Amino acid sequence: MENYIIIAVIILLAIVGIRWSVKHFRGQGGCCGGGTYKVKRKKLKKVAGEKTYTVEGMKCENCKNRVEEAVNDMPGLSGRVSLKKKELTVLYEDTLDEEALRSKLERLGYTLR
Repeated sequence: MENYIIIAVIILLAIVGIRWSVKHFRGQGGCCGGGTYKVKRKKLKKVAGEKTYTVEGMKCENCKNRVEEAVNDMPGLSGRVSLKKKELTVLYEDTLDEEALRSKLERLGYTLR
């Protein structure tokens, strides 16, 4: 009887683990909090330039949202992230302070290349 209980618990844990892994690799949450939060797009009055960076450390949709929100919170900047390419595209109105952007993302745990 005890063997059946142990086997049932192991099977249950395996099922839960597989379901969590599938959601994780689809980018539907888990690693950084998940959720269905969407970042509001920021419109700039005029666009003086655009620059694209590689961002290391993004693993899921929540990571993408954190990076976009951090960029959009900076005055004169608007950002969009491609999670598949691990790229951040920054639009700026006047000038782009790369060091401020880099330090803000590093405080969140991401590396800007």
